[in-house]
Amino acid sequence: METLDSLHRGFRQRYIDYDTLTAQVHAWAEHFPHLVRLRSIGKSLEGRDLWLLTIGPEPDRVRPSVWVDGNMHAGELCGSSVALAIAEDVIRMHVGAGEGGEAHDLPAHVRAVAADVLFYVLPRMSPDGAEAVLTEGRYVRSNPRDRRPERHQVPRWVYRDLDGDGLTLAMRQRDETGEFVESKDFPGLMLPRQLEDEGPFYKMYPEGIVEPFDGVTIPDPGYLTDTDTDLNRNFPFSWVPEVEQVGAGAFPTSEPESRAVVTFVSEHPEIFAWLNLHTFGGAFLRPLGTAPDKKMNPSDLALFQQIGAWCEKLTGYPMVSVFEEFLYSADTVLHGDLAAFGYHQRGAIAYVCELWDFFAQVGLERKRPFILRYSQITREEFVQIARWDREHNQGRILRPWRTFQHPQLGEVEIGGRDPRVGIQNPPYERIAEICTNQAAALFRVAALAPRVVLGEPQITRLGEGTYRVDLTVENRGYLPTFVLASAKGLPFNAPLYAEAIAEDGVRVTPPHEVRRDVGHLEGWGRGLDASLGFVVQQHARGNVSRRTVSWVVAGRGFVTVRVRSCRTGLIERRFHVGSDSRPERVVI
Repeated sequence: METLDSLHRGFRQRYIDYDTLTAQVHAWAEHFPHLVRLRSIGKSLEGRDLWLLTIGPEPDRVRPSVWVDGNMHAGELCGSSVALAIAEDVIRMHVGAGEGGEAHDLPAHVRAVAADVLFYVLPRMSPDGAEAVLTEGRYVRSNPRDRRPERHQVPRWVYRDLDGDGLTLAMRQRDETGEFVESKDFPGLMLPRQLEDEGPFYKMYPEGIVEPFDGVTIPDPGYLTDTDTDLNRNFPFSWVPEVEQVGAGAFPTSEPESRAVVTFVSEHPEIFAWLNLHTFGGAFLRPLGTAPDKKMNPSDLALFQQIGAWCEKLTGYPMVSVFEEFLYSADTVLHGDLAAFGYHQRGAIAYVCELWDFFAQVGLERKRPFILRYSQITREEFVQIARWDREHNQGRILRPWRTFQHPQLGEVEIGGRDPRVGIQNPPYERIAEICTNQAAALFRVAALAPRVVLGEPQITRLGEGTYRVDLTVENRGYLPTFVLASAKGLPFNAPLYAEAIAEDGVRVTPPHEVRRDVGHLEGWGRGLDASLGFVVQQHARGNVSRRTVSWVVAGRGFVTVRVRSCRTGLIERRFHVGSDSRPERVVI
């Protein structure tokens, strides 16, 4: 049998294309059938499968689960690498010490909890877009498609590799009204124009053409200039139409990719944690996205603060509120994003990671709110970025300018920044480190899972051939069985119940009392800085994590008690009533 390392297809050292990704996930599924299931949950418009891995012992057994997705935005390729690395490390955790199964220094008892969690991993949500970025070197937000009916009426930029060099970069053209100048300290680097600049001045455009072109009108480039939908604005929660939210799409889940994700996760309420991988910036983004922290459920907030503390310790990235630190405009909330759907509608601990702390690596000032790091960059800092690219990134970002005769604009120069490796994604040499740190952080989140355990049945003789069976159900996990306090009221978030199934020779009396409501069980965790009493007196919360359920049974024979909920799965215990036979515990 091939080893896990021998199956590795290079995603920790480079950004892989769709065929390589497909080969990777199939290799795992074929060589570790006891641990890995592979399915396509849908197809892109260009016919590429959306591959989903299910990883864990007994992968068909329902139990608390973690969801990981990456590369929703086409150019954010490191998300695929990290998602695949997490999948590989989950497999490694189970295949034995010979494969290095220590699971990122987790203590043995913590590792045991994480090891029983099921992982759903969708490494690439936008396979069409990622392929365009990798093969054409062009910018794509999510997917390279434009089905807007007005696209042939309103002038727009269409990205195109005009000079045939395999890259779709930028164009500059001398213009006295231009907003850019070339750096005197770093030739080829374009900088925002200032009052003191003497010129020459330049206009900057995407490499491509204007469609339709009337010979005069040159439109403003936009981030969806020749694509119609941003997947991270196309999910159901708080969705609003295009007139209010650019990139929203025609309707919620109008895209096959977002529809496939929503369909699958809605059928799997056991998903309790959700990591949505993006680039770049080096931050974890948590709820709320539509209101300040004072409006957030306090228990939820304490939990996210605890997770944020772990994440920052292990990765160096802070965790910040989307509403308070990551809105593009202070008065304009984002609508239809995936993490908000996961948190509000699926009741999961859903958060985003903006992989690759580019600004920190370059040495730029740490601004607050965090979003300002993307927009408030001085000319001196642009030079600092170019210098870092030359000294630490093998000059992958800044490309030379070459003269080209544009079919619409006349003489231009093509070149400028290629942001794929260095800005949007880490240099190849840094991918492995980022993968390792992210897996270490997520494994600790996985270890928060609710963990329902059945005690030894206590059997008391009531009379001739009649017995009372008492069974303790307890949650030994960090999280409650409802996962988030804010999610307790979601329709699918039903409490636990128990059923006693009697075999031949024994019966539950009265028969209509086979089922017992257990209710939700609290976990032992409280989040960061949650009070357990005043400094002079500490106290617990009573037996909120345990319930005892009872039945009266007549006769002699085997009884199976099944305890289940949609969020925790099924656990059962089979035992004999009316003799000294020891109970038998079976988990399915």
